[in-house]
Amino acid sequence: MDWPLSVALAQSVPELPTGTDWSYEVKLDGHRMIMWRTGDGVRLQARSGRDVTAVWGDLALAGHHLPAGTVLDGEAVITTEDGRISFEAAQARAASSPTRARRLAAQRPAHYIAFDALQLPSGDVRPRPYSERREALLSLLAELPAPTPIQAVSATTDRDTALTWYNTLHHQGIEGIVAKRATSPYRAGRTGGWQKIRHAETVDADVIGYTGPQTRPRALAVRLPNGRTALTQTLSAPLAAQIAQVLVAAGPAEQGRTDTSETYTRIPSGLAVVEVLAGTTRHAVVTPVRLR
Repeated sequence: MDWPLSVALAQSVPELPTGTDWSYEVKLDGHRMIMWRTGDGVRLQARSGRDVTAVWGDLALAGHHLPAGTVLDGEAVITTEDGRISFEAAQARAASSPTRARRLAAQRPAHYIAFDALQLPSGDVRPRPYSERREALLSLLAELPAPTPIQAVSATTDRDTALTWYNTLHHQGIEGIVAKRATSPYRAGRTGGWQKIRHAETVDADVIGYTGPQTRPRALAVRLPNGRTALTQTLSAPLAAQIAQVLVAAGPAEQGRTDTSETYTRIPSGLAVVEVLAGTTRHAVVTPVRLR
């Protein structure tokens, strides 16, 4: 299995699918992460393919208890004192320097909530059905020494239970439910075998430029799924710091214009994807949520 790995994505749907061949998982508001347990250490990969091991060192340390040859897909989350999952805390960690990340980890350790096994010491298991991968994941994590920050995501085959989670756990940082067909393999990209409903639906937009300094951008120029180009609202400080790393690596650039003639500094398409609030494809306001 080659680094970096392209992740599987769920299709947005208006309601959860029904049937006996579906399993339902809670969707946590954290940072998507692939955990690689290699023969000589642990590497952590963001959804974008970036190596984020340095800022999630506490999770990398915990990953050493996994057997060599293991690759997991999951979510890095940080909880507040009252037990709520805080995306803001995860975003602050992701945008930190390694030194600051160590301080933040001491204050609020992270948890890795695994929802899929992609590779086991025996080999690549992505072609196997989800039900088998889920069973293998649970068996694998049961062998880890307690306490451990690496846990399996909560899942159920009962749709009513999943809807109860959806309706009652939003305030705890559960942003929705992901349904996975029991027979589905793990395939990169969006597939009908994975479906999701979220409380606040978002879409992914290709970052094509920015305004402000390269090291501290004020806003992003994005291409939305319907093809429209627009500037986002002002970036939060953590998100600006995170995207600045991508912009600096992009090198020299030229000026571009959005569909409404707003100017921005252009970067090559495909370098970054940002999640923006749904509805923005029909309105002028585009609200950035996180870097993918």
